[in-house]
Amino acid sequence: MNIKVYLTYGLFFFVIVATAQQVLSTDEAIKLALEHNYGIKIAANTVEVADNNQGVLNSGYLPTLTGNGGANIEVQNSEGQLANGESRVAEGAETRRYNASINLNYTLFDGLGRLYNYRRLKEQYQLSELEARETIENTMLQMFSIYYTIAQLSENTDALEETLLISKDRLTRAGYQFDYGQNTKLDVLNAEVDINNDSISLINIRQQLKNTKRDLNVVMGNAYSEEFQVDTDLNFLMQLNKEDLLVKTKANNVSLLQAESNISISEYDIKTSKAQFLPTVGLVGSYGWNESTNNSPLAFVLQNATTSLSAGLNLTWNLFDGGSTITRVKNTEIFLENQKLQKEQLIIDIERNFNNAWDDYQNKLLIYQVQEDNIRTSENNFARTEEKFKLGQVTSIEFRQAQLNLLNAELSRNQAKYDAKLAEITVLQLSGELLNVQF
Repeated sequence: MNIKVYLTYGLFFFVIVATAQQVLSTDEAIKLALEHNYGIKIAANTVEVADNNQGVLNSGYLPTLTGNGGANIEVQNSEGQLANGESRVAEGAETRRYNASINLNYTLFDGLGRLYNYRRLKEQYQLSELEARETIENTMLQMFSIYYTIAQLSENTDALEETLLISKDRLTRAGYQFDYGQNTKLDVLNAEVDINNDSISLINIRQQLKNTKRDLNVVMGNAYSEEFQVDTDLNFLMQLNKEDLLVKTKANNVSLLQAESNISISEYDIKTSKAQFLPTVGLVGSYGWNESTNNSPLAFVLQNATTSLSAGLNLTWNLFDGGSTITRVKNTEIFLENQKLQKEQLIIDIERNFNNAWDDYQNKLLIYQVQEDNIRTSENNFARTEEKFKLGQVTSIEFRQAQLNLLNAELSRNQAKYDAKLAEITVLQLSGELLNVQF
């Protein structure tokens, strides 16, 4: 029985530890953000609205069919004289009339305005997809920035914890040396001050780490309720080629694609406006039914029912509308020209941004490599200083300086590591490849 209890508690403890150490990978973070981020959900709904708008039910190509119906009751008093001279009086004579009809209207030709508007709606749908993609890319940039900030803070926390352990060991050593008269109380006090400073730094970074994890969870739509760690192992895409990415930037950058889509929409707007110079030809049809009853003694027909079927064509031509259509066409053409100029300016800006991002990426990769070398130097320096400190050949101040040098080197290396990764992601986003790369 006791063995079963121990096994139960052991398994329970294992589950708790495993949960506490669960690692949230970048792939899982991306998946959660795509599924639960509210900005992405709103963008998806906007695309769905645009999809509905581009359908045939909103195209104007289908006819309209309306139904009408009515009923009328009339009570009247009347007096009349027949041909034979006889007079008749009808009091409270009731007349009932009923009618129903179905009416069809269909535009056969409207100057091709309907066609251009339909194509415009198709292009508007493509634009909404590009806007949704931009939202996704921006969300991914935000997610990666927060994710790698957590990774950096995690590694910084480990470095500070190691620093605190070294400081505690130094305090223990200083206490023993003071007890045996090998140093003064000042060394003990200095060690205590350094422990306090290291503890404060550790407390602050732990709180910062908690806050940043909450920020990441917000981007993921609060879909991750468990305690988690992040993956601190990075793989840089060293096979990236600048010239290939620049070609992809000009072809796939989402801002450029949006500019091209807006130009197409404006071109359709011009054609739609010009269509108003032409006549509109429509088809109309109607089927009706009418019935009336009259109980008046003066009436020649007591009940009457008719049905009718009609069809026809109509032509409408707005020969002159005061110049509003001409003005609208001219203004739309000017707006189109402005959009083309903006696109040319955008190409220049994006090419500059890409070159800046690429150089920044290469520079930060180089800095990261230098910081890796600096880490090895700082570790060797601290190891030798620690040996000499144990032998009493260096002072506690010199030992502390070597300790801080190692800590700063680790913090700088971590900063350079994740700066380089975020610079790489920026290059991918500008080139339109962010959503096509496996991280």
